[in-house]
Amino acid sequence: MPMSSSRPYMIRALYEWIVDNACTPYILVNARATGVEVPQEHVNKDGQIVLNISPASVVGLDLSQEHIAFSARFGGIPRDLFIPSYAVLGIYARENGQGMVFDAEPEPPTPPEPPKPEGDEEKRPSLRVVK
Repeated sequence: MPMSSSRPYMIRALYEWIVDNACTPYILVNARATGVEVPQEHVNKDGQIVLNISPASVVGLDLSQEHIAFSARFGGIPRDLFIPSYAVLGIYARENGQGMVFDAEPEPPTPPEPPKPEGDEEKRPSLRVVK
């Protein structure tokens, strides 16, 4: 029986290890992989982007089994990013380079999709007069 990818588990474990050691976690991403949503103006000529995913730098970090999603600022402009796990090429600490580089992993036939924002109607606060 084929096992699921160990990459998401390793990403989460290394993220915690890096943060617990007061370092800054960076991920190296294949920005050309299917389903990746990152600011293309920051992608290098090799089609890769390095992203700081430290708790102080991102909002709403989601390290799920299938993807990494968060919001971050680029040039002062907030952006929502979505990175399928198979597009993560490595995770390491900025301060000392310790971490892990991953072997290439094939993309699944149907890549994960970014989470849909919940309807505003459901989350909209309501006011009522209390006497």
